[in-house]
Amino acid sequence: MTEIINFIGNHQEIIFFIILSVFVGVEVIGGVPTVLHTPLMSGANAIHGVVIVGAIIVMLNADPGDYLALTLGFLAVVLGTLNVVGGFVVTDRMLEMFKKK
Repeated sequence: MTEIINFIGNHQEIIFFIILSVFVGVEVIGGVPTVLHTPLMSGANAIHGVVIVGAIIVMLNADPGDYLALTLGFLAVVLGTLNVVGGFVVTDRMLEMFKKK
């Protein structure tokens, strides 16, 4: 428990920046019109592809005994993959609405 408190104390600026980024992101995405959701989803898919590659690289460089880093990396790969696949499925379904029958 002391390690967690020390970590938070040493990284207050980074934690504040991440929390602020989450709030700004929610406000920006919440203001996007419905028409732009398909291009926005495509951009998010590309970003999460980078997240997957980054998580794999971090897992490869992690110490084999560091189970926390390996678990978080694995979770990042799984959730990033689900987001990419789900995004492409939603984008495909939305684009099919505009095809002529």
